[in-house]
Amino acid sequence: MTPPAIDCIRHPAPGGGEARILLVMLPGYGMARDDFARHGFIAALHERGWPVEVVTAQPDVDLYLDGSIAERLDADIVRPARRAASRLWLLGVSLGAMGALLYAQRHIGGVAGTILLAPFLGTAGLIAEVAAAGGLARWDPGAVRPVDIERQLLAWLKTKPPGTPELHVGYGRGDRFAGAAALLADALPAGRAVVTDGGHDWPTWSRLWRETLDRNPFALAARPPKPEGEA
Repeated sequence: MTPPAIDCIRHPAPGGGEARILLVMLPGYGMARDDFARHGFIAALHERGWPVEVVTAQPDVDLYLDGSIAERLDADIVRPARRAASRLWLLGVSLGAMGALLYAQRHIGGVAGTILLAPFLGTAGLIAEVAAAGGLARWDPGAVRPVDIERQLLAWLKTKPPGTPELHVGYGRGDRFAGAAALLADALPAGRAVVTDGGHDWPTWSRLWRETLDRNPFALAARPPKPEGEA
């Protein structure tokens, strides 16, 4: 039996113009696709007049558990929505940030950038292991089993092979995932992290989103990546 398509809503670029960027927004566990609009994410972006079309999606948590999240996002959301957009960006909150990273990891060269707010990057034990090693740069992931998705992801973030998208991270100091987010922030170039007071909640993420937009991350990307499969 074919599983149902991922539920999503399209928000066209402002002014009815052609979108040059497609931004897919992924909520965290227990959140809804409509929360992005409800908490001003769409308005904050479109009030700037940038040629960005947004698709808010709500993948079932089972797609994370069975490891099919990247493939389903591509089939159900990205390929049908991309059309003429020359660059693909992903924004994820909490567990949605892991979904964004897993997609980027599986589609090297196909994603221009990711914006990760309060990212869930792995279990507390795994994050503590990385922290005890002195951060991602010093951490040795060891032998990574194919089924260990979280360790695979952190090993990828450690090496950042060619084609890895531009990464931006934001988190509240009181967020329960602040430790993991700080480890990632320390591994990024200067200016790619936004930190504010607050916890794991929409008011904090809304502030982080606006501060991230103030830096215009879409303009910071040096160039759009080549489509997958193009030499």
